Amino acid sequence: MELAPLLLPLLLLLLLLLTNADAGGTNATATTYVDSPLQFANLHQQWSNGGTHASERSIEVAHATPWSHDAAAGVFVACSAGNSGPSGATVANSAPWVATVGAGTLDRDFPAYVTLPTGARLAGVSLYAGPSPAPRPAMLPLVYGGGSDNASKLCLSGTLDPAAVRGKIVLCDRGVNARVEKGAVVKAAGGAGMVLANTAASGEELVADSHLLPAVAVGKLAGDKIRDYASHGGGGRPMAMLSFGGTVLGVRPSPVVAAFSSRGPNTVVPEVLKPDMIGPGVNILAGWSGVAGPTGLVNDGRRTNFNIISGTSMSCPHISGVAALLKAAHPGWSPAAIKSALMTTAYTVDNTNSSLRDAAGGLLANPFAFGAGHVDPQKALSPGLVYDISTKDYVSFLCSLNYSTPHIQVITKMSNITCPRKFRPGDLNYPSFSVVFKKNSRHVMRFRREVTNVGPAMSVYNVKVTSPASVSVKVTPSRIVFNRVGQKQRYYVTFAAKVDDTGSVKPDFGWISWLSNEHVVRSPVAYTWKM
Repeated sequence: MELAPLLLPLLLLLLLLLTNADAGGTNATATTYVDSPLQFANLHQQWSNGGTHASERSIEVAHATPWSHDAAAGVFVACSAGNSGPSGATVANSAPWVATVGAGTLDRDFPAYVTLPTGARLAGVSLYAGPSPAPRPAMLPLVYGGGSDNASKLCLSGTLDPAAVRGKIVLCDRGVNARVEKGAVVKAAGGAGMVLANTAASGEELVADSHLLPAVAVGKLAGDKIRDYASHGGGGRPMAMLSFGGTVLGVRPSPVVAAFSSRGPNTVVPEVLKPDMIGPGVNILAGWSGVAGPTGLVNDGRRTNFNIISGTSMSCPHISGVAALLKAAHPGWSPAAIKSALMTTAYTVDNTNSSLRDAAGGLLANPFAFGAGHVDPQKALSPGLVYDISTKDYVSFLCSLNYSTPHIQVITKMSNITCPRKFRPGDLNYPSFSVVFKKNSRHVMRFRREVTNVGPAMSVYNVKVTSPASVSVKVTPSRIVFNRVGQKQRYYVTFAAKVDDTGSVKPDFGWISWLSNEHVVRSPVAYTWKM
C-alpha cells in the first residue's frame, strides 16, 4: 500500500483537528500531538528505612488525565521526549499510553564555513541569508572572550565589551543561554559576525538558526581548533572569514540522533523503555506565525511565513502525522496497535548502512537514545504483527504501580476497578522490553507478550534473539503459527543475568525479532542493574 492515496484522508483529519480543537479528545480526532502534556504520573520514590525497603509511588492525579481523555477514547497521543539530552535519564512524557518521540537529523543541510588565515576551512551550518559581514569575502578580526570574565566566552547578556568586539567576528561557546540570543548579544555590542562553537555537551550536533547577524555554528572539533587559534595563533591578531553555502541534500550519515534529544532510562517507570522512537527533528522547515521574527526574540523585527527550527517539538508532529496515515489505512487499529506498528518497523541504520550514531559524541547510539529506532512510514503500513493493549491492561498496569483504587478511578473515569492479583509493570503488552535486575533480588525475569496477526492469514514467524554477553535469553515458543487475520498468539521470554548486581554493570541492549517470509517484527530490549 502506498502513502500517496492516503494524503486526502490525512488532510480531512487535520481539518477535523482544527475544527474540533476544543473537543478534548473525542472519537472525532484520530491523533493528538502534545508538546508538553501533563505527565501521567509525577511519581516520587519514597523509601522507608524500617528494615526492608518498600516504595510507595504517589501520583498527582491531574497528570494522568491525557489517557482518560485521549487514549481511552481511541485517540493516538504523541508526546515530545524533551530537549534535555545528551544526559541520561532525562526523557519526559513516559506514560505507556503515549508515543514518546525523540529527534534525529535529516539528509538536508545548510552548510557554512569559517576560514582561518592558516588555510583551514572549517565546516558548519547557518541559515543566515542577509548581507556579508564585509563588503566582499574578506578576513575580519576574531575575538574570543570579548569581556572582563569567562562569561563573555558564552556571550551572555551584558558580558561583551563593545570596544573589544566592535567590527569583529566574535567566537561564542554554546550553552547556558539560547543560541540566537548569543547572536543578539554580539550584534548589540557592535560585533560584525559570530562563530558559535559547540562544547562537549553538544558534540558534533549542528543546528542551523536564523541569526540576527552573519553567524556560523560549528561542532566541538572545529570549535576547539578555532578556540586554540583565537587564543594562541595569528601573532596576537587572529582573523577569520565567514561564508555561506545555501542548501545541500544527500548528507551522509543520516539520520543521526540529535544531541539535544532526551534520553532514557525511564526514571518514572523503569520497566517501560522510553523514548519509543525518533523522527525528523533537526532543521525542520514549517509554516511560521507573523507575530514573531524567526528567532522568536523580542528585538527581531524580521517577518517570514516559514522558518526552520529544531527540537523534539518538531519530531513529535511527524509521528502524529504518520499515525494519522496509519489510522486512515487501518481504521480498526487501536492507538496501541498504531504505536506498535511504528515501533516494530522502525530502522536503526543510516544512509551509509551503518548503525545509527549519536550526534553528541559521534559514537553508536542505543535504545535509550532512539527507542525502537527511526520511524519508517511505508513499512509501518504493513507491520505483520502488532502488540495491542486494552483499557483493562492499562488499569492492571496502574494497579501494579500500587495506585489506590480512588486514584485509578479518577485517572480512568471508571467506577468499577478490579486489580489482578499478579501483574507487574513489565507485564504490560508493550512493543519493547525494559528488564531491570534489582540488587538482592532475583536474577531471572520472565515476561509475557501477545501478538496479533495483521498480515497474511497464513503466516509463520520464527524468533531471532540478539543479546549481550551479560544476559541469556530464552523465548518460548520459538515459532508461532497463524491461520487467520486477527488471531492472537502468546509467547514468553526468560531473561537471566550472568553478572552480579554490583552496581558496576552498565546498561546493555539487545533485540527480539519475529521473522516471517514477508515481515520482521523487532522489539528493543534494555537491561539495567539497579543498586
